[in-house]
Amino acid sequence: MSVTDAVSVFAEGTFEEQILELVNYLALSLPEDQRPNYVQPFQDVLTTQEGQKPIEKDEERRRKALTLVLGEVKGLGEGSERVFLFTEIEGFFNLLLSHFLTLLPLDAPETKEQLATLLQTVASADAPSSIKYRILSNIFNATPRKSGLRLPVHRALIELASANDELDHLAVSVSEVEKWLSEWDVSVDEKTSFLKTLFDVYTKSGDLDTSYLYQLSYVRSIPPSSPSAESAAGELIATALRSPTTFDFDPLFRLDAVVAAKNHELFPLLQIFLNDGLSQYQDWESGHADVISKYNLDKTQLERKIRLLSLATLGFQNVGRDLPYSAVASAIQVEESQVERWVIDAIRAGLITSKISQTTRTLHIIRATARAFERDQWEALEKRLVAWKTGLSSVLEVVVAAKKRNVPEAPAATPVTVTPTGIEASTPQPQETVA
Repeated sequence: MSVTDAVSVFAEGTFEEQILELVNYLALSLPEDQRPNYVQPFQDVLTTQEGQKPIEKDEERRRKALTLVLGEVKGLGEGSERVFLFTEIEGFFNLLLSHFLTLLPLDAPETKEQLATLLQTVASADAPSSIKYRILSNIFNATPRKSGLRLPVHRALIELASANDELDHLAVSVSEVEKWLSEWDVSVDEKTSFLKTLFDVYTKSGDLDTSYLYQLSYVRSIPPSSPSAESAAGELIATALRSPTTFDFDPLFRLDAVVAAKNHELFPLLQIFLNDGLSQYQDWESGHADVISKYNLDKTQLERKIRLLSLATLGFQNVGRDLPYSAVASAIQVEESQVERWVIDAIRAGLITSKISQTTRTLHIIRATARAFERDQWEALEKRLVAWKTGLSSVLEVVVAAKKRNVPEAPAATPVTVTPTGIEASTPQPQETVA
């Protein structure tokens, strides 16, 4: 289910007629003989007494009538038990929402409370989840794009999808959520809490790749001065180290909360995975068995990752060159007979692209991932670009020279004569030979 940004609501009739339409829908769940008494209080509010302004010009009475209707929404209505009447359910909530967004001040605390109650009513209704998704999506899309009310609506969608193990139905990317949060008029604490919720539900669902991305956003949103910043940064570092598919640790060092957590016991290990190799990891690991156990880290997994990262670094330093098996074996501390297996593992992880030559026992490095991109990496990239530019210039010179050699000599031009009617070609006449 994708979320778009526009829901059009076309309502006919006067305000009084529309409110009575909502009330009569709610009354469908009652026995027929009880419905007149149920509707009467609403009619009393809608009826214009002598000396009163017409209700179309009396915003306070219109707001009171809408508040009465909101208080009576206890479920999805009579149609919730009859799927074929879904259009009635959707129409009811669309009409109700149009008045909600028009009459109530969107930034008022009581409006947020009324919306929260309405969302809870929809989410907890005894109805198919597809109907609830549609109603909540309509509420989200009809709410002004920059309104802070969008956050609790999207939270309700997330919680509903999580409860039904249907998070993939939402089809919303992390980048979209980050963009929305930058637009919505919500506090930093509300953003942080919402990102924490997303991190938790995706972790619970087993989608660890997505949960890690939300964890990055969550820690990014925490001010470094917050009491929870260091613990959140530590958990993020542990998650990155535990993940068998996370090899890029540079984004962590771009988070203020992580940089501020330099005294955390996992911070030195994070630095090793960003910059150093297997020897440095082994030195750290030998003296921190308690830390590895405390954060549920797998020593075998850590050693595999640091070997692959060391291989990526070696590859980045030798792009376009041939590396002998012996150099690879020395860098990652394995037997030469195991080099091909580690290279294939690094290729699968997306860390390098290379050709393996069993005959010459070498690797030709085509591409390699840099673990960090600082001054040294920029300088290495500059040298490669200069070399490629020089090579391309040489190729261009060869091509130009070849074209010059292969261009045939141009034929002699045919004389032309300009006449009053245009340009005519002149046929060369044979010259007379004078004896």
